[in-house]
Amino acid sequence: MRYARYAILSRVVARRVACLATLCLLLVLAGLSAFAATRLNFETSAGPLSIYPVGHGSLYFTFQGLTIHVDPWSNVADYSSLPKADHIWITHEHPDHLDRKAIDAVLTGTTTLITDPASAGRLNDLDPIVATNGDTLRVDGIILEVVPAYNLVRERAPGQKYHPKGMYNGYIANFGDFRVYIAGDTECVPEMKTFGKIDLAFIPINLPFTMPPEEAIGCIKVLSPRIVVPYHQGNSDPHIVAQGLAGSGIEVIVLPLP
Repeated sequence: MRYARYAILSRVVARRVACLATLCLLLVLAGLSAFAATRLNFETSAGPLSIYPVGHGSLYFTFQGLTIHVDPWSNVADYSSLPKADHIWITHEHPDHLDRKAIDAVLTGTTTLITDPASAGRLNDLDPIVATNGDTLRVDGIILEVVPAYNLVRERAPGQKYHPKGMYNGYIANFGDFRVYIAGDTECVPEMKTFGKIDLAFIPINLPFTMPPEEAIGCIKVLSPRIVVPYHQGNSDPHIVAQGLAGSGIEVIVLPLP
C-alpha cells in the first residue's frame, strides 16, 4: 500500500509538472507574439513604412506592398505565423542571424535573398544575391547600401575576431528619402563617420559579440541618427542607452529585444 500511495503521488506530481510545462510554453509563445506584434510607423517620400522589431537581431519591414525580413531567427518568433517574404536580407552566417528553419518558413518561390558571401555559401540552393561591403543594390525600388560590420577589439581567441573585417554586412536601406541603418553585429567602426544622414538606426548592445551600451552611446553620437533602437541586446539594458542620450536630440526607442 505504501508503494501504491507513492505511485499515486508520483502521478499527481507528474500532472502538475505537465501543467506547469504547458503554462510555460503558452507564456513563451505569448511573449513571441508580443515581439512580433511591435510596429513602428514612418512616413517616407515613397509612402508609408512599417517596421516590426521581432526580437534580438530580427526585423521585418512592410513597404509598397513588399515584406522584407532581416535575419529571421526561430528563437524569437514562430515564423510560420509571420508574413511571407518578398525579400530576405542576411547580415552574416552566425546561427542567430542565419537560421534556415526561419528562412524556409517565410520563403516563397519568388523571394529575393540578399546575403554576405559566407552566408551565400550555405544557401546556394536558394540562389542568393551575394553582397559585399561597398556594394549598392537596387531591388524593387529600394536602394540598399552594403556597409562593413566587424569587431575592432573583441575576440573569441587571440587574433580571431568574432566578426572579422570585410566578411560580414550591415545595411543602409533607402525607402524613398528615409534611410534605415541595420548594423548587424559590429563595434563602433570608423566607416560609420561616412554613412551620411541616417533617420533610424538599429544598433547592437550585447557583449561579448558586439559592444556594451556605454560604448554604443558614443557610436550613436557619431552616427547622429534621428531615432535609434538598441537591439541585439543579450543581457544588456537598453535603458542605459536612453539615459546616456538624454538631451542629445536623438530619440531612443526602447524595446525588449534580447
